[in-house]
Amino acid sequence: MSLDSTQENPFDLSPDELAKLEAIREALLDPSPRRIGRLDQWGLADTYETYTEISRYTELSISMSDGTMLDASLSVPRDLAPGQTCPAVVLPAPLIGVGHRAYLGMIPRWALGGYAVLAYSQRGLAKSTGEIHVAGPQDVADATEVIDALVQIDGVDPDRIGFFGSSYGAGTSLLAAAKDQRVKAVAGTSAWGDLFASLYENGTRHLAAFEALVKLFDEDRCSEEFRGIIEKIRSNTIDDEVREFARVRSPKHCLDAYNNANTPILLTTAWHETIFSVPAVVDLFTELTGPKSLLVQVGDHGNGELPGLAGLISKPTEMAYRWMDHHLGGSAGDGAQPQYGVRSEYMHNLLSDLRHDSWESYALPRRRFHLADATAGERDGQMSEGGPQPGWTRSVKATGQSTEAVVAPKLVQTGLAERMGLPHVYKTAEIDRGLAAIWTTEPLERAMRVQGDLEVRVTVKPQETDATIVAYLMDSDPATGRSAIITHAPYTITNERPGQATTVTFPLQPAHYVLAKGRRLQLVIDTNDPFFADANTAPSALELTSPQGAESYIDIPLGTLD
Repeated sequence: MSLDSTQENPFDLSPDELAKLEAIREALLDPSPRRIGRLDQWGLADTYETYTEISRYTELSISMSDGTMLDASLSVPRDLAPGQTCPAVVLPAPLIGVGHRAYLGMIPRWALGGYAVLAYSQRGLAKSTGEIHVAGPQDVADATEVIDALVQIDGVDPDRIGFFGSSYGAGTSLLAAAKDQRVKAVAGTSAWGDLFASLYENGTRHLAAFEALVKLFDEDRCSEEFRGIIEKIRSNTIDDEVREFARVRSPKHCLDAYNNANTPILLTTAWHETIFSVPAVVDLFTELTGPKSLLVQVGDHGNGELPGLAGLISKPTEMAYRWMDHHLGGSAGDGAQPQYGVRSEYMHNLLSDLRHDSWESYALPRRRFHLADATAGERDGQMSEGGPQPGWTRSVKATGQSTEAVVAPKLVQTGLAERMGLPHVYKTAEIDRGLAAIWTTEPLERAMRVQGDLEVRVTVKPQETDATIVAYLMDSDPATGRSAIITHAPYTITNERPGQATTVTFPLQPAHYVLAKGRRLQLVIDTNDPFFADANTAPSALELTSPQGAESYIDIPLGTLD
């Protein structure tokens, strides 16, 4: 199986969605009965008719100190009483062709809640001029200048300013809050915590996601610095310049600023996020000491908030309205208080909604499953909670071709199908065992829950100096040989000499997954996934072993289903 390289841009809006956005924009700019009436085909006429009665929408360009013009839109309440002020929310755009117009569906909710709204496209994106710096220091400086312009507007309370952003906009929002203490609250959906961890996991480049993002950015509009970083990542030159580029763009390195200012921060991510590192978002959340909330949902990047950005209901945007209301004094939400701590869905139940005070109380204790050789007559190894199992060896070939096991056949879209109740089916019974090693538990005697952080240890002996392995934990149906993915992680080994055995211990992505009675847990380790850069020499082979004193295992946070 291979990642679908012919798929359309996974972030593109459909023609109907684009037509709806343009119709909304035209109605906001010219709120005539004819323009408003056009929105009736989407059931939006009443919403925007009410909006135009209480707020005024304009589009503008905001001039930065270096002459760059940021494409923006502004919504301000009508008829504020003399001396009356309102809270304001700034919306930096996600990485999408329509730029800040991606937020048009949210504007009525903010307006009904009494907010002024300033949405803008960061420099180099959509209709904004300048070069793309990828949420760099120049973009953060721009955010401060945007705030400078916002507070000049009559009625805007300079002490009640929040930032909301999705994806790229979430990163800009978080970094802006670290530099400008006028930002009193932040909500970042599909956020990132550590840009380097998102590009480079366990020594392995996330090349498919990186190339998808570069395509969205449009290389011709990128700064010289960023173009240099692009080429270094493509050529696997992960040096101090790349690390510093990522460091200054990573909210995790702004913890002192957040914690000293006690900044309220809401973060959301997804269990099968393919763009940004989930563990890095969890780490950022855990290390914050101020008011904080974390939501983790079924699906992939941007899936959870998509309906909310379009003006419908979604957990991320409803939480954001509550968050801003509580910290800024508006009324865009449902009047309920925000809930702090961890809120999560489990695979594949969109109606699930679990709450925990912290990640520590959320994650279940880990149980160690030792990896053992296959029993007589069986082709797969065993996973069991007995004692360590040293002395076995399983060989796999590196051919440059992936097996049935991949992170996701399509970026973003596979996760969206999960949210629709259609998780991808993996035919793991059909995997060539010469290309992958597989270990399986006995059928579960009761329904179980995987909830928290996972870890794998295995010893790898490649024929060449370098090697990449990818581990997948699956939920397998023994009756059909078909599986669903629970979680995964890659690991790339760089040895000094061929044939050197190296014991590696590495985390998998955290998971929240419910397994039915009779299902099996299944660990697959192979050598290629089109999602990741591959350090293997093809053709070659490597051995997976379990030496005495460094026996192989997988630790799984597993508990009974209450």
